[in-house]
Amino acid sequence: MGMSTREAFGRALVELGAKYPDLVVLQADGTRSTQTIHFAERYPERFINVGIAEQNLMAAAAGIASTGKRALVSTYGVFASMRACEQVRTFIAYPYLNVTIASSHAGVTPGNDGPTHQATEDIGIFRTIPGMTVVMPADEVATKPLLDQALALPGPVYIRLTRDAVPTLYGEDQKFFIGKAIERRPGEDLTIIAVGDMLYWAERAADELEGMGFTVRVLDMHTIKPIDREAVLAAAEETGAIVTVEDHNVINGLGSAVSDVVCDAYPVPVKRVGLPDTFAESGPYELLLEKYGMHVKHIVTAAKAALELKARLHRHVRRG
Repeated sequence: MGMSTREAFGRALVELGAKYPDLVVLQADGTRSTQTIHFAERYPERFINVGIAEQNLMAAAAGIASTGKRALVSTYGVFASMRACEQVRTFIAYPYLNVTIASSHAGVTPGNDGPTHQATEDIGIFRTIPGMTVVMPADEVATKPLLDQALALPGPVYIRLTRDAVPTLYGEDQKFFIGKAIERRPGEDLTIIAVGDMLYWAERAADELEGMGFTVRVLDMHTIKPIDREAVLAAAEETGAIVTVEDHNVINGLGSAVSDVVCDAYPVPVKRVGLPDTFAESGPYELLLEKYGMHVKHIVTAAKAALELKARLHRHVRRG
């Protein structure tokens, strides 16, 4: 097991503070929880803690960014996306300011913290805001380069981080580019598209499916907006069936983003694995995945259903 991406974020932020001397970090309390404490200790003159006041947090960041500086705000995903949604939309996104919103406690990774702290609607909220880029690294290695690019990117960026540790999947030589999916393995029968902490479980499901004789393409869609249309359409055309896997409500998250592309350009079966339209309970992370249909066996079941739909469509075409 590696480390949480929030911890990797905290370490990377200190290093990037030297690269970007105009970077100002703002926090809504919880500096230890979101790991901005390290930046605060190294660069106290460029750190502002507004307290438990997320709406003021976003407004202050907008003001700082309007002077030409880079602003990064950090809080929990539920508070960034809901308590301060209007301020993000109107003060940051509408004027297209250079503000990076780094949130921790993504999906059900907070586990025992419960639904008040489990951000399971945030991708859906932020991907509907015009001009917003939405990113979620899968592990500690992916976090630093994606954060670096987020800070350099014009306009607002939402970067989503895990509370608990996630396995390390990438080697240090891996290249990352916002807006460009990474093909983790090739395959011709089916594509599994995953994001964030769910990439690990998607790959375990691919292992099982390959043991059954299927070849499975796995994509890390670390950027949900703008989504890599080229990678999605290649998956649709070349494998004919897709399963999306996300630690987020199945409504308006990765699965919806992929379906938008597929339905618009190359319709094929798409099965979505994620949190059903419900709030999760408090409990250990992996048990929550089991209860809400997001574990390896559920990904395999969804893959079989997508493959069956693909076969039925082919039979129908042949009869036609």
